[in-house]
Amino acid sequence: MAERVPEVVLYTREGCHLCIHARDALRRLARDVEFEVRAVDVDGDPALAERYGESVPVVTVEGVEVSTGRIDVAAVRWAVADRAE
Repeated sequence: MAERVPEVVLYTREGCHLCIHARDALRRLARDVEFEVRAVDVDGDPALAERYGESVPVVTVEGVEVSTGRIDVAAVRWAVADRAE
C-alpha cells in the first residue's frame, strides 16, 4: 500500500521576507520528505487576509496549522511524517 502524500499549504504575502525564507525551507525539506506544497497569497482573499493578517508566513499540513512566523522546520517535518502514515 502506497503512503499518502500530505498537502502542505504556505500562506504568504508579497514582500514578506519571512515568507521567502519559509518557501526556501520547504523546498529544502521536500528533498528529504515527500509532500505536496501549495502557496496561497492571503491578500488575494479578504477572509484569509483577516484570519492571518500579519501572522504570515503560516504553514498548515493537511489543514492543521503547524508553524506561524519564522518557520519551524522540525514541526513541519514531524507533521508531514505523522500525516503520511
